[in-house]
Amino acid sequence: MFWQENQDAESTANDAAQDAANGADATTTAGDQGVEIPTDWTDPEALTAFAVDLAWAIGQVVLILVIAWIVAGWVAARIRNRGEKSKRLDTTLSLFFSNMARWAILALGVITAIGILGIPTASFAALIAAAGLAVGLALQGSLGNFASGVMLLIFRPFKVGDYINAAGTAGTVKEIQLFATILDTPDNRRLIVPNGEVFGSTIENVSFHETRRVDVAVGTDYGADLDEVRAVLTRAAEALPQKLADKDVAIVLQELGDSSIGWSVRAWVNAADFWPAKDELTRLTKKHLDDAKIGIPFPQMDVHLDKVD
Repeated sequence: MFWQENQDAESTANDAAQDAANGADATTTAGDQGVEIPTDWTDPEALTAFAVDLAWAIGQVVLILVIAWIVAGWVAARIRNRGEKSKRLDTTLSLFFSNMARWAILALGVITAIGILGIPTASFAALIAAAGLAVGLALQGSLGNFASGVMLLIFRPFKVGDYINAAGTAGTVKEIQLFATILDTPDNRRLIVPNGEVFGSTIENVSFHETRRVDVAVGTDYGADLDEVRAVLTRAAEALPQKLADKDVAIVLQELGDSSIGWSVRAWVNAADFWPAKDELTRLTKKHLDDAKIGIPFPQMDVHLDKVD
């Protein structure tokens, strides 16, 4: 009798423990599911609970996304400002890393919001991985532009502020973004060139060196004395105000053309003075030739009219 009572008590205790465990599992499962969808849509209490849970979840999602947006902007601005003030970090890198940090924080906020709504993040990640091949094929151009952007940052063929010729375009580099390079033209036009086209083409960095050579081509009459022409052009080049003192000017006899003798007047200047120097050297060349009475031939057409009887 005593043994049977103990057995009944033990059985009751086991049943209670099993019920508690099932209740805990049910609670955990419901918590993992996020907002629980009611099975009976005619039950007012269930609908009320569902509306409250849904409103709370949406509020959390909106709050997290707003916080992620604010934090992403703040972190990107901090990285950009630190890069602009730092002498060791180039402006190009600071802009690139600030964009990377911004998008990474936003992606983390979106994943967190998805978890709050009850969508399992592990399943979501698996879904993304499963669709990765299709997305990769669809976005292979964008992914290639991203990879090209990384290569531009590694090999550094140019930096922000350089004037370049690439992919059939030319302009001053404003920013190297994740997928495109932004250029500003001298006439204040904005060009957005995919990084893949920039990295895959010949890149001419006009601003790479601190000095540049100004070349002015000019033709003179065949009747002019060659030594006199050389002396006149030399004086024109020496009169250039922007000419560098440590580099000699050069007067090169280039060709004997159909109607003129071709010359090239060359002088070295600072890269920042190139275009003003080009304009001034052209003016000086014309002026000195005119003062020396040396003609500059130009194409002309003679028309002969014959009277037919």
